[in-house]
Amino acid sequence: MEKYAFKREEELKDVGMYPAFPMPYGEPGLEVRKFNTPITPKENFLRICRGEKPLWVPNYYTDFNFIQPLVMPDAVARWQGGKDWFGIEWQYEPLTNASMVKPGTRRLSDITRWEEELEFPDLKSMEWEKDFEENYKGKISPDRPTVAVLVNGFFERTADLTSFEDAFCYLLEEPEALNDFYTRLADWYVELIGILKRVYDIDMITFHDDMGTQRSPFFSTELFREIMLPHYKKVIDAAHGLGVYMNFHSCGCIEAHMEAIIEAGFDFWEGQDNSNDKKRTMELYGDRLAQSSCVVPVDMTPEGLKAELRRLVNELGPKGRFLIWLNTTQEPLFSIGSEEIYVASRELYSKEL
Repeated sequence: MEKYAFKREEELKDVGMYPAFPMPYGEPGLEVRKFNTPITPKENFLRICRGEKPLWVPNYYTDFNFIQPLVMPDAVARWQGGKDWFGIEWQYEPLTNASMVKPGTRRLSDITRWEEELEFPDLKSMEWEKDFEENYKGKISPDRPTVAVLVNGFFERTADLTSFEDAFCYLLEEPEALNDFYTRLADWYVELIGILKRVYDIDMITFHDDMGTQRSPFFSTELFREIMLPHYKKVIDAAHGLGVYMNFHSCGCIEAHMEAIIEAGFDFWEGQDNSNDKKRTMELYGDRLAQSSCVVPVDMTPEGLKAELRRLVNELGPKGRFLIWLNTTQEPLFSIGSEEIYVASRELYSKEL
């Protein structure tokens, strides 16, 4: 294993940059530094998926081809505003640099009327190959895994089509209608993931479905299991059949759902650090559910960012089941933070060689 021992000077030398391509939510592309790694970022990621120790903690922007194909209307609408895939109007909010459903918008009068009122996008008619040729061909690197973002999962899509208040009521009052709608939605997601695998050769999906407040889940785990879990499992089983791993992005305090999330088949959980005890969830569930943390270095100094990233690596990284999303393109924080993640985790894992 000597060949994998951390050789700082060798691994940090300049070996070029990964090219830019459109990032999720239509954000501009970003050239990122290559590290002179002993194995490829893709092999390092697959080690985590196989339950083997990686050589370093992967960082989304540097270690992945992190995409959300621009041909999908959700990609731009969820950041800059406009109409999404299902005709919902989104409005840009400068304070959060994101968008929300435009006040007063309601796409679906009632969940029991979804078959009459809702038209599912025809995925076969969309210009996927053109999108790949124009935006990603020759830019996404074969030595990095490709992860595609899908926003608006089952619960979120219900709330966006109607309202959060009604979505909660439907969970209690209209389980049969929800089951029918989710069956159709799951089939649509299965078809979509098949296209993403065929055209973009994805390795993982980050599937968004926020399910909690800062203090607790929106609904009980029993309800999650009864209404949503079978549909998640259908989508995840189909993805796994294509060799695609599934990462569950779900904000809020949802620790109570961990066993059900694992039961559904998710491989990773992208949870909210400041509303969950991530150290505890890693200790209890990390062997069965890898985790990721999102770091947004607002008002952080370079030294403060380095200290926080090193803390996360040393606290959540020892099991070898951890990813970090350093969610900034601001310099010098991006470059300093990316190097710190790599160095801190190479040091951590080299101790075990």
